[in-house]
Amino acid sequence: MIAGQTNLLADCSSCFGLCCVALPFSKSSDFATNKNAGDPCKNLQQDFRCGIHTGLRKKGFTGCTVYDCFGAGQKVSQQTYDGISWRDAPETASDMFETFPVVRQLHELLWYLAEARSLKQTHSIRKELDAALAETESLTNGTPSQIRAVDVSAHRATVNTLLLQTSNLVRSPISGKKGRKLDHRGADLIGAKFRGSDLRGANFRGSYLIGADLRGCELDRADLIGADLRGTDIRGAKLRGSIFLTQFQINAAVGDSATTLPDSLTRPSHWA
Repeated sequence: MIAGQTNLLADCSSCFGLCCVALPFSKSSDFATNKNAGDPCKNLQQDFRCGIHTGLRKKGFTGCTVYDCFGAGQKVSQQTYDGISWRDAPETASDMFETFPVVRQLHELLWYLAEARSLKQTHSIRKELDAALAETESLTNGTPSQIRAVDVSAHRATVNTLLLQTSNLVRSPISGKKGRKLDHRGADLIGAKFRGSDLRGANFRGSYLIGADLRGCELDRADLIGADLRGTDIRGAKLRGSIFLTQFQINAAVGDSATTLPDSLTRPSHWA
């Protein structure tokens, strides 16, 4: 695990079921029912545990098994609101539910920054990365009202400048080689056939890889930040050396025992 990412792993046992209440969802292939933001999911129990946790996918709640909060749930529950739940203090409920998504976004940025700082190629911008990490962490430690007032879009834009520099520093030794067409930033690659391709150093930032075939692909130093991997076939793919990959993306993809992952990520149980 990369230093700084440990506290960004979801710990549902220390959360007040915030993702099960604060977030809305619509009846679809991911969710069996509709739910408005602020309404508790019908499967949420009094102890904030899911009543169908072991059978979510069979019950039509695949989306729940994909979602990841980057540890924002326990941060808001135990630190921002001092361990006092929205059930025990109903007057805090609406504010808590608005605070949670902001912290979730900031924690995602912390995940990327911690990874960027850990890479040997980013030595030249280490000071800037450290400053961005400290500032982002500070934003998550504010009072509830201070957190809700954060302009996440503006802060994300500032951080993204550093993440782009990181990507270029990591990928350039490979992507710059003559004859390699590896820039797929923001591309519509839905259902694309890449099976067995050498995609080392590729740029997939914000690309749509829904249902794409990446079986057996080499993805060392490929930038996957924001790539939509829903239903993407990554069986046998070599993702261990890729950058900016998250648990959320891995959970949404289709992999197997031959798929290699970064040490910071966990192989989803539903892959079996």
